[in-house]
Order: sequence, then C-alpha cells, then structure tokens
Amino acid sequence: MSNENPSTLQSAINQASGLAQRAVGTVTGDSSTQNKGDANIEQGQAQHEASHTTAKLGPFSADPNTGATAKDDPNRATGSWDQTLGSAKESVGNLIGNENLRRAGVEQNAAGKEQEAKGQLKDLGQGIQDRAQGALGSVGAAVTGNRAEEQKWRDIHDEGKVRQRGAEADIAQKGGQ
Repeated sequence: MSNENPSTLQSAINQASGLAQRAVGTVTGDSSTQNKGDANIEQGQAQHEASHTTAKLGPFSADPNTGATAKDDPNRATGSWDQTLGSAKESVGNLIGNENLRRAGVEQNAAGKEQEAKGQLKDLGQGIQDRAQGALGSVGAAVTGNRAEEQKWRDIHDEGKVRQRGAEADIAQKGGQ
C-alpha cells in the first residue's frame, strides 16, 4: 500500500519491519540499515496517524487521504442543533428570569445530546460492519479475479472506515458524552 491510501495494517507492517531493520543494523554495525529502519518506522507512524484522520464536511465525514466520504446519520446533526437551541433557551431563560424557558432549554439540550449519541453509535456500528463486509468482499472478488467487484467492495470498506472514524472523532471530541 502507498501513502496515498494509508492503512492501519500497513502502518504496523512498516513499523515492525523498521524495528527489524534497525535491530539488524545495530547488530551488524551498519548505520545505513539503521537509518532505513528509522525511516520505515517514521513512515509507519505517519501512516497510522493519517489512517485515523477524518474531516467534517457539513453532514458528511470525509477522509482527506482517500477522498472517501460517508453521510452522517441525520440524528447527529439534529441532536447537535437541538443542543444549540436548548442552550440558547436556557441562557435566555436565565437572563430574563423565565424558569419555564430555562427548563425547556435544559430538556431540549439533554434530548439533543441523547439523539446525537444515538446517531454516533449507529454510524459507529454501521462503519464497523461496512469495513468488515468490504474487506471480506474484496478478498473474495480478488480470488475470482473480478477487479470491478473488488473495487466496489474496497469502496464499501473505505466508506465504512470514514463513517467509523468520523463517529469516533465526534465521540472523542465531546468527551464520550
């Protein structure tokens, strides 16, 4: 695999081979082999970081490395919007002393958090499922030599990866809330 399509597995392979090269270089006293090992380790670390990168594009998550995108579950955006409105109502209610408005804001904010969390979990589960199906389908198509079918399954895998990583990033950003 190349740096254009980073993979967690490929990063682990590069890091392991780099460690082995570094060890051989150390034992034999060959600094060029040690340097190649260090370069492979760095490349593996960079691939690992890149394979865990996603960007938000409105209601989509995207992998800037592969260009793969996945539409986020609508509950994520709706829940986020409800949280924003709930917080605004709560603040206005506090400002003007309206307990009913403040309480309605607190309730809407809590309902928004719950709705967003449901969407995140749905995207996380769907992403894991798509990655597994895509990987297995790609292997099966590769065995039969059907390149078009192999690419179709690879695309499913990539979309699942984006969906999963996007949900993971949102969950981590919100501190698991």
